[in-house]
This record gives sequence, structure tokens and C-alpha cells, in this order.
Amino acid sequence: MEHFDYIFKRIEDKKSDYKRYGFTEIESHALKTFFDLAQEFESIEDVYRISVAIPKTFFDLDARLYIKDPKVNRLALVSSTQDFEEGLGAPPPDVRDCKEPCYVNNALILMIRGNNLLIEQLPLVADCDVMGLLEVYPCADLGEHQELFFQKYANRIGFSLHLRFLLQKNIEHVKFIKGLVADIEHNVIVPNMVYRLFLRRLRGKILKNREVEKLLRKLDVVPESQLRAEIEPLLAELTEVNRGLMEEFRNIERHYQNTSLFLETLLRKSHFDEGQLTLRTKACNMKKAVVLPQLERYAKRFAESGIAIDDEYSGIPEEDTIAVVDIGIMAQVYANLFSNALKYTQEVITEKGERKKYVSYGRQDLKDYFGPGKDGIKYNVFSTGPHVAPDELEKIFQDGYRGSNSSNRPGTGHGLAFVRNAVEMHGGVVGYEATQYGNNFYFVLPK
Repeated sequence: MEHFDYIFKRIEDKKSDYKRYGFTEIESHALKTFFDLAQEFESIEDVYRISVAIPKTFFDLDARLYIKDPKVNRLALVSSTQDFEEGLGAPPPDVRDCKEPCYVNNALILMIRGNNLLIEQLPLVADCDVMGLLEVYPCADLGEHQELFFQKYANRIGFSLHLRFLLQKNIEHVKFIKGLVADIEHNVIVPNMVYRLFLRRLRGKILKNREVEKLLRKLDVVPESQLRAEIEPLLAELTEVNRGLMEEFRNIERHYQNTSLFLETLLRKSHFDEGQLTLRTKACNMKKAVVLPQLERYAKRFAESGIAIDDEYSGIPEEDTIAVVDIGIMAQVYANLFSNALKYTQEVITEKGERKKYVSYGRQDLKDYFGPGKDGIKYNVFSTGPHVAPDELEKIFQDGYRGSNSSNRPGTGHGLAFVRNAVEMHGGVVGYEATQYGNNFYFVLPK
């Protein structure tokens, strides 16, 4: 029973506190209503609305709720009983630094605080545990009793939102892990099966080499004139075998390098610590370090499918291809784009009546793309074939979505979602263009 001692003490403390507070029946009903509805509604946006609706309904006071936006780490208006543009607005300058309840511009300003013990787990930076503000108005002086009530009410909002933020973070964390597992399967496990083919070929070459060796040993008893005639073709075959051995070795080496790159990138410890992809960027030659190694992986499969490759990079000076990116993550971007091109490229007939089936890749400078003086670089992978249906354009980069033309093709619908996430983490944007003869998937990175 000793484990209950502290619990019993805290219950008795709360009984004394509520007796001392002396909340009226309406005030008690307001707290209970918030508590019940905060559990009933699922979305955090609805909890925002409930938070400002309670003061209006029970006390005829308007309210505004400001919560720190984790993307920019500043207070933003998230709900109001009066009209406002969703997601916009910030408290006036003389409100932002409020740490205790105060009156500003005929309004009572109260802190929205989180659980101090769990504050570091929030997806935002909470200064002194403050993750938002509640503004109640019009009121110049509500009196000590009502100020206490609204402070306790603000505390209830804070604890409820804190739990919602943690739940939302956990859901995103689990979703991230599931996506990471899908990436491991798509970019590591399945490609790693190619090792079996390489090793089988290598074993065959080695066995052939041993057979040649045995034959050469038998030639010790053959006359010299006959020896030369028989040994030369065997040596020629041995040379070819050795050439094949080296070729297969290089295949294994390239495959090992690529798989290792993906393994080290996908299984990076910081991904799991943060619950999201984390970047390790460095300057590199984008074509040599990222594009060509991935194209080399798919070149033979493109050829086997009758798909030609057009290099739009040609003619661009090498020094102009430098980019600051996470090479492993960006390599997976191209791996996903080339993989999709392999699956969906189809033959088209040009205006001249020629039959074409090809993919192309390239880059283009875009001046002031991200604003004045903020240039961008557009990278693309194009493939011939029917255009994506117009009603699917807004969904193609969503996780789990597969187009109407993918029913008979393997896949999870995760590839383009990964592309979007990876590019946006680099500060870029993704897009799709229906162009002549086919589909152009692109992304733009800050230069």
C-alpha cells in the first residue's frame, strides 16, 4: 500500500485546493465540459476550437489561442471566436514576452504551459514550459477569483494539448518507422537479392577456370608441336574466363558500394533518435556522386526492356553540377525515380511517325526561383508514355497512393512520397509535368 501513499496525499491536496478555489457552479461546469469534449474530439484543431469556445459559451467572453509553430518556433494564432484566416496571425509584440497572467489591450493574457516532466518531448521549443497563450477579452479587470479560474482553465488546455502533441508525435514516429522499413525493403533487401545472380555467375566462371587448369596439367605428356596447337585456344579461353571473372567482380563491387550507401543512410542512428530523416550534407558533383551510380544500376534493365537513355546533362560544365546534399538520401531519390521509369515507360509514336521508348535526365538553372536572389536548380527524370490522369495529380506524391495504371505492377506507393520528403528536407520542392510524349518528374533545390 506504500505505493498509494503519495497518490492519496495528492488527492487530499486537490480536495483542499478546490475547496480553497471556491469555483462557482458555472465555472466547474466549464472545466468539466472542456475535459469531456477534449477527449471526445479527435483532431487537435478541434481542441483548439473548444479552447476558445468555452469562454464564449459560459462567460460571453471572446478568446484567441496562440500556439508555438514548431516550424518557425514562434507563436501563431490557431483559433479564435472571431473571424481569422486559418493558420495565420501572431500576438502583438507587447504580448509575446508575457510570462505571467497580465492585461494587455483590454484583454487577459494567460500562459499555456505543458507538463514540465515531458516538455523536452514536444515537437516545439517551449520557453519556461510556455507553449502558447490564451487571450480572453473584452475585460480590463476580472478580479482575483476569475483570474485564478482562467489560469486553471489555461492549465487544463496546456496539459490536454501537450498530450495531443505527444500522441501526434508518436503516431508520426511510428509512421516514419513503417516508411523506413518500406525503404529498407525497397532499396536494400530486394536489390540485395541480385547478389545471388552475381555469385552464381562468378562460381560458374571459377569452375570453368579449374577445368581449364586440369586440362593444362594433362598437356605435360603431349609432344611439343601438338602442345602449342592445343594450348593456345585453352589460353585464349582462360583469358576470356579471367575477363569474365573481373567483370563479375566489378558488378559485385558496385552493388556492394550502392547497398552499403543505402544501408548506412537508411539505418542511420539519428533517424531513429529523431523519429524522422536526418541530413548529413556535403558538397559533391551531383552527376558523378549521385546520378550516374544509380543510372548504372538500372542501365542494363532499361536495355532489357528496350528503353533508351538520353543524357540531358551532356554539355553542362562539370563545375556547374556541384550541389550540397545528403548523397545517400539523394541517391535514393534518383533510385525511386529510375525505378518508376523502368516500370511505367511505354512506347510512343512521334509526330514524324517514329516509335520512341526512352528515359532522360538532366538539370536546369532557375533564376530567382525561391525569391529575389535565391536561385534554384531543377533536376528531372522524364519517361515516355501516357500522362498521369488529371484527377490523380494531387495524390501522386502522397504516401501509399498508387495510380490507376499500377494495378499490375509491383510497388507500395511509397517511392514518390519518399522523394517529396527527402527533397523538402533539403529545402526544395517536387513536381510533375505532363510534357510532349510523356511524364516529367522533377525537383528543385536551392542553388
